[in-house]
Amino acid sequence: MSEQDERHPDDIQQHLREVQELLARHKVVEDLVHRQDMPRHELVENLVHKQHVAELQGKLDALHPADIAYVLEALPLGDRLFVWDLVKAERDGDILLEVSDAVRESLIETMDPHELKAAAETLDADELADLAPDLPPEVMLDVFQSLDSEEREQLRAAMSFPEDSVGALMDFDMVTVREDVTLEVVLRYLRRFDELPDHTDKLFVIDREDHLKGILTLESLLINDPEMVVGEVMHKENVISFEPEDEADDAAQAFERYDLVSAPVVDAEKRVVGRLTVADVVDYIREESEHEILSHAGLREEEDIFASVWDSVRNRWAWLAINLVTAFIASRVIGAFEGSIEKLVALAALMPIVAGIGGNSGNQTITMIVRAIAMGQVEPSAMQRLMRKEMGVAVVNGLVWGGLLGLLSWALYGSASLGMVMTAAMTLNLLLASCAGVLIPMVRLRVGADPALGSSVLITALTDSGGFFIFLGLATLFLL
Repeated sequence: MSEQDERHPDDIQQHLREVQELLARHKVVEDLVHRQDMPRHELVENLVHKQHVAELQGKLDALHPADIAYVLEALPLGDRLFVWDLVKAERDGDILLEVSDAVRESLIETMDPHELKAAAETLDADELADLAPDLPPEVMLDVFQSLDSEEREQLRAAMSFPEDSVGALMDFDMVTVREDVTLEVVLRYLRRFDELPDHTDKLFVIDREDHLKGILTLESLLINDPEMVVGEVMHKENVISFEPEDEADDAAQAFERYDLVSAPVVDAEKRVVGRLTVADVVDYIREESEHEILSHAGLREEEDIFASVWDSVRNRWAWLAINLVTAFIASRVIGAFEGSIEKLVALAALMPIVAGIGGNSGNQTITMIVRAIAMGQVEPSAMQRLMRKEMGVAVVNGLVWGGLLGLLSWALYGSASLGMVMTAAMTLNLLLASCAGVLIPMVRLRVGADPALGSSVLITALTDSGGFFIFLGLATLFLL
């Protein structure tokens, strides 16, 4: 068995390394050939080029679209576009769906309208709805006109729902059956399919008006007597379904809670209009997690790591500007106590500790609150109860760790008063951090803003300025 056969199919890092090695070898050999002055130079160069392109193309043809997307995201722009040109045209649509928004933009910019139209036409209506915001309007118009009436209606429906709703995630590729037919009829019906829709673990049982009557699991279909009627073996009670307007977060939690693989999506009259699958939910959870991580750092959107300098600056400048203002405020707080620091140099060495521990504690609190909000476990009305709990945690941590730092300060500088000031400042700054850690996300939630956006930047600013002011203020009052 060859090394290629033995390799685990999910070894994406190995795939990336192989593509990078092929690209590097291609550049080196072509450069050497280009420098040589020999007869029939152009012919040799053309043969070498075709050999390496064929080898690289063979590698790409063997990869899953998601793996190719990963490889494209990890390559600098020049190599990325070279590899993108080698991908078979019929796979363009699937790969564009898999890559990040930032990388997708860089790929679409290089494609002609007819290439974009061809790529879009390979996608289902729900997939096309995901890609539509990134496509030029004239391309979308051409694609829309090429669809049949049913696909147009599905596309219109998918694009009419907010991004964070079930309707935006659902797909329309599903299998439905009637309750008055036998299991044998259902089996014969399924055998007519070339393949079942992905993640089909159940069939949706409907009436003539498409109302949901129950679900028929594949297990029930296979283990029961083929002569039995669907209505006798289908599940009617506790069928979990969603409506297109439902929050995607709530659906994701339901999938996790009940270990769902797929679930029907029904309208207000209980007619089946689509389905939600675990693949859609996993993609949504991953995107939300990435968004939350970026929001904590004050980044507005996902960034291509090989993007131009200007694109990266545009994505990062807003919260850096805010950070600059807050840092300036912190510096002015320190400046207001220059006289105290000159008289007691130990203050300069100790004050970063107070600010740093406060920032860390505040980030712990804000992370827990944002996570609870995302899980739907916290309502705005719980603010006071959360505040009391976090303040209790802050007092205990402040007295324990502040007391320890106070003892160390006493031992280092021989001043019991300095140790007491250190303990008090630590406790007060942790209290400030706990209050801010609850207030920042809860207030943003109440006003309808993203609770995670810039939270790390804001909490660090408050605990830095507050910590400096508390520590230096107490030291000025009680030590000088």
